[in-house]
Amino acid sequence: MPGGDGTGPLGGGPGTGRGMGRGGGRGRMGGNRPGSGPGGYCVCTNCGERLQHQQGAPCYSVNCPKCGTKMTKA
Repeated sequence: MPGGDGTGPLGGGPGTGRGMGRGGGRGRMGGNRPGSGPGGYCVCTNCGERLQHQQGAPCYSVNCPKCGTKMTKA
């Protein structure tokens, strides 16, 4: 405690650290980027076919069953 008067530095205390009140999100980064969570769909950019996303298999590694194009996460 500076000065020994019990005031201490400003801005300290519970709930003031980084990350507090930032809200949740899907996965590490949110959105449709890699690591955006286990849910959602894989969508073909060519024909629009949608498949349920399978955890552990990134959408960019899945080929569309209709046209064979690589899919993306939606």
